[in-house]
Amino acid sequence: MDDSSTTAAAERGSRGIQSVEVGGQLLLALAHHGRPMALKDLAREAGMAPGKAHPYLVSFGKLGLIEQEPGTGRYGLGPLAMQLGLISLQQYDPVRLATPLIEELAQALGHTVAIAVWGNRGPTIVRVAEAPSPVHISMRHGTVMSLRVTASGWLFAAHKPRDAVLAVLAGEAAAEPVDEAQFEATLDEVRRHGMARAIDLSVVGVSAMAAPVFDGTGALLLSITAIGATAAFDTRWNGTVATALKRCAAELSRQLGARPASR
Repeated sequence: MDDSSTTAAAERGSRGIQSVEVGGQLLLALAHHGRPMALKDLAREAGMAPGKAHPYLVSFGKLGLIEQEPGTGRYGLGPLAMQLGLISLQQYDPVRLATPLIEELAQALGHTVAIAVWGNRGPTIVRVAEAPSPVHISMRHGTVMSLRVTASGWLFAAHKPRDAVLAVLAGEAAAEPVDEAQFEATLDEVRRHGMARAIDLSVVGVSAMAAPVFDGTGALLLSITAIGATAAFDTRWNGTVATALKRCAAELSRQLGARPASR
């Protein structure tokens, strides 16, 4: 096969159906807003006239991708769209998705990056990507992070159900009492900034920042935590470490069905 034939075949293989792509803008608009919309508003968001949008909506309705509210006439995602979403989520393992990303982050930032999930005893490290020059601190698989003095712990404490947090805190308080006022102030800071930061706390000379990954219900699934020597660690809320962690966590959250409004 000559070069011209190969090029033609490649073009045919990448060629789509324009009408499907145009109609898909309506579905994207509904997914973005996350609520039923009137025809004129939906058409405007999709960049088309209502008269052009309506036939697409009729066809999508027959397939079950959208449905129209009987009382208001507004359009929302239908049962087939919901089924596809659930199947898609079942195919995604959050930790599996996050693992290659923390490897890239560790190399890019020059700091160790870990994934923590909520376990029976609190936030538990399940994956670790070592930096080129790793910090010698306990960040191995199975390590349980304190809710009182770690970035990962604060992140989960700020977003997990209160009863679950108090149960874990009770066990930690047996070793050292918790300053409740200071603890609540720290959690407020976590919620305000959208991430957690710990500077020279559990180990002097070591700092960490953690960003949250949410699912479509707004529930916290896991944390992505960077840790490094304080002297070389950018602890600013808008610094390189924070920006990279937030970007990575936001992308994972998007893949897992979260929307900005749910967070």
